[in-house]
Amino acid sequence: MTHSVPAFKLHPPAQSPHLLTRPRLLRRLDAAAEPVVVVHAPAGAGKTVLLTEWSRDPAARRQCAWLSLDTYDNAPGRLWAGILGALHQARPGLPARFDNDESTLGGRPEEILPSLLAGVGEEGPLTLILDGLESITDADVVRSLADFLTRLPQGLRIVLSTRHVPGTPLPALRARGLVAELDQHDLRFTPEEAQALLTELLGSAPTADTLSAVYDVTEGWAAGLCIMGRTLARSANETFTAGELARGRQAVTDYLAAEVLDRLTTEQREFLLRTSVLDELRTGPCQALAGNRAGVVLRELARTVQLLEPLVADPPAYRRHRALSALLSDILASEGPDTLASLHRAAAEWYSRQQETTAAVRHFALSGDEAAAVVSVLAGWEEAIAAGRSAEVSQWLALLPPRTVVADARLCVVAAMAALSGGSPDTGGRWLDVAQLRRTGSETVGEGSDVSDAAAVAQAVACCLKGDMLTADRLGESAVVGTTPLTFWRALAGTARGTALLWTGRYEEAEALLGEATRDAHAAGHGLAFVRALGSRAVCALLAGRHEQARTLSDEALREAVTAGLGRHFVAVSAHVGRAGLFLEEGAVEEAEGALADAEAALAGSARTGSEPHVRALCHITRARLESARHNMDATRKALEAAAGAAARCGSPGVLTDLLGKTGEGAAVDPAVPGPQALSLGERRVLRALCGPLTLREIASELYVSHNTVKTQVRAIFRKLDAHDRSAAVARARECGVL
Repeated sequence: MTHSVPAFKLHPPAQSPHLLTRPRLLRRLDAAAEPVVVVHAPAGAGKTVLLTEWSRDPAARRQCAWLSLDTYDNAPGRLWAGILGALHQARPGLPARFDNDESTLGGRPEEILPSLLAGVGEEGPLTLILDGLESITDADVVRSLADFLTRLPQGLRIVLSTRHVPGTPLPALRARGLVAELDQHDLRFTPEEAQALLTELLGSAPTADTLSAVYDVTEGWAAGLCIMGRTLARSANETFTAGELARGRQAVTDYLAAEVLDRLTTEQREFLLRTSVLDELRTGPCQALAGNRAGVVLRELARTVQLLEPLVADPPAYRRHRALSALLSDILASEGPDTLASLHRAAAEWYSRQQETTAAVRHFALSGDEAAAVVSVLAGWEEAIAAGRSAEVSQWLALLPPRTVVADARLCVVAAMAALSGGSPDTGGRWLDVAQLRRTGSETVGEGSDVSDAAAVAQAVACCLKGDMLTADRLGESAVVGTTPLTFWRALAGTARGTALLWTGRYEEAEALLGEATRDAHAAGHGLAFVRALGSRAVCALLAGRHEQARTLSDEALREAVTAGLGRHFVAVSAHVGRAGLFLEEGAVEEAEGALADAEAALAGSARTGSEPHVRALCHITRARLESARHNMDATRKALEAAAGAAARCGSPGVLTDLLGKTGEGAAVDPAVPGPQALSLGERRVLRALCGPLTLREIASELYVSHNTVKTQVRAIFRKLDAHDRSAAVARARECGVL
């Protein structure tokens, strides 16, 4: 049976009067050397316009055959008649149809066609563009075309344009390196291209606000840009009102309804509507809202609609195009508030079971169930803050109505703890003041403490962060007594008081209390308190002169910080500073610089300016010692001035005054003056090793420092002992009683 092919299907459609040339995409097509090129993107992405321009480019001197596909071609005979007709249109010498002699051979068209087209390349390469491949769904037709694509004759190239992500034979062609692809991300207009298109449509360049508003709705989607541009062009204004922009958005949703939503099955439309309350689409929550087949439907829509964009996530997840989200929200809103609330509640319950608190709180709040949202916050805040995720807790609270948070003493304490864990003691203190006013009874917040006890612990932590160590000591002492052992509240109270004792110079008491806080924090699984307590113990041991203990504690604190993802949180600063101080004691300047840089980065990136003044002062003092070791007197003085400023903000400077005095005196001494008493602890260790037969590299290995550090220390030893070689340094040290 002979099938006729309408002439209009063998030519590209007429050009749009506002066609915008897109050189970057034309270059992509020109550069593709593969025999098969697939352009797949959603409706209105500009596929046909792009290929039309590319096929008609006279400068390229390419020969193209064109076939527009529709549902009429969804049968083997019609498809192959159309393909042969398109090829004959470009190369009249080729057969225009399958004659009877060929048909009697019993071969299928996709098997016969390569032999009929064997000489297609003799007159030069030929490109066949098949536009609208999504219309081809019949299994026999798809298989027939796939077989042909895998056995293309020499000189023939195929360009496929489709709304769907193709299946067979695309994966096999990818594996063989025989296919080039352009997808929706490639076809998306850049902001610069969008501005050029809108300028063409509007007759003048759009304002920055107009461009931003249009691009926000369309995300660079070609049809959306054209629809909004033409809608706005009907206005006589150069700046557009909210109403005019709203009409443009409505025109975009009307297009989507007709070109996308109305073409879906009932099951697919119902899926999109019921899941429209979700920010991202993945199988679990979609099944909770749309039934057990939701995962299958989601994969189908992601392949066929392509307005669902994959996210980098595990398990796989997708997000809707903003214009599609707007359309679905409008339709769902028309069904009434009860439907919307029930969907939000179903989503909230699923997220709550999965302990995804942010999403659970959001959906509970949107469903109108504030009580359930509060329960979710109270159930999840401890674990989040213990892991250093205080910003998440603040986000949960922000999802609740402000009056709900302010009226609940428990939530006020949670807000205070989130602020304190983020390094904002002033904000935390204000929330504690509100909590004090809202106490109504023996409500518990967190494990093992009522609101009063929890607020007392939080107040001690706030004073510690602000540098008021005397008050932190007093409040911490009563808070420790009032809390249950082995809870994170007791760990926090012990850490606050132990830190206060440390900075007032009571090292033995501080070590004992911080040791208990370390055990409590570990037992309670509170990573934040555990790292902070270990770091404070490391500083305590360093200041008390127990260097080996300080090394062990700082190493453990930093190991735990890295494991818990807290290496750049301000609770790890003490451990970093302790390690830097140890390196300086050993004369390992390079290693000290690295540790101190880590401390400064953690302090700058996590704690607010003005909080932790004692730790900040210690950082500056350590920096002054480091620059003094480098003989950089200007940097030393600047660091000392910064340290003095930080110490001045402390309510009780304590040991900082002594440290500043010692560091200042050391910096005032001319470091070039030699003398055996100037040897640091690390230099003495190297000097003892120089007495033996070990090489400098072997000494570095024995002392667990770098080779460069040992060489630096040896040079310092020679200078200070006025020696020029190893033997003379050892002899001079023995004369002076250093060895």
